Amino acid sequence: MTGSEVPHSFRLAYVPGVTPSKWVRIWNERLPDVPLTLVAVSPTEVFGVLRAGGADAGFVRLPVDRTDLSAIPLYTETTVVVIPKDHLVAAADEVSVEDLADEIVFHPLDDTLEWEQLPGKPAIERPATTADAIELVAAGVGVLVVPQSLARLHHRKDLTYRPVADAPASRVALSWPQDETTDLVEEFIGIVRGRTVNSTRGRAPTPPQPKAKRKRPETGAGAGAGAGGKGGSGRSASGKPAAKNPRGGSGGPKGAKGAKGGKSGQSGKPRRRP
Repeated sequence: MTGSEVPHSFRLAYVPGVTPSKWVRIWNERLPDVPLTLVAVSPTEVFGVLRAGGADAGFVRLPVDRTDLSAIPLYTETTVVVIPKDHLVAAADEVSVEDLADEIVFHPLDDTLEWEQLPGKPAIERPATTADAIELVAAGVGVLVVPQSLARLHHRKDLTYRPVADAPASRVALSWPQDETTDLVEEFIGIVRGRTVNSTRGRAPTPPQPKAKRKRPETGAGAGAGAGGKGGSGRSASGKPAAKNPRGGSGGPKGAKGAKGGKSGQSGKPRRRP
């Protein structure tokens, strides 16, 4: 991607309950020249926004239609039941779906949980949104089962919530159009996956530097001369100890006095030839 093709901003959609502030902060530190714009979208509209190009990527709740969208699951939320503070269920630390069998359990149209069978008794009408269902819970009409982040988002002083052990869980994912996996999308994927700033994913990798060749030791006559010279090891080119010269060399002639017997290197009397 050339400099002229880089967009002026990166548009990030997110559904209620997701808090993208941590990832936005890292983005601003790493790419200060590319502002990140947040787009708040309802769970029922977020996929249409991504397909229409209204956002480059988005935090969504699974499932995702993989026909034209890519998705990376990020984390799974705890499922809770929202109840009035004076409700009988509030006395327990955790409840089961069976504990809600006698309760009217609201099922709003924007519900993000995949139920095989809805718990409790159904309400006469389905609330349009989770926010509407919260109002009904506060009025004492029934209870609501939602991901914990939504219970916190719609917190009220007169309401509380408790975990539901065997309820389906909501999974949050990062999603984007498959045909629009741009360099900036790759950058954001790296951020949510915890890659370091030095990661080469999505960027041109640095070519490896050639390794320096090791200098091979000399062999042959040159090496033998070096071994026998000053400071040499006294070995020949083959690696074997150099043979002593019977009339000279390091051992000296036979009969020469050593270091203890006299001056070092002093020759004995020459022999007469017969």
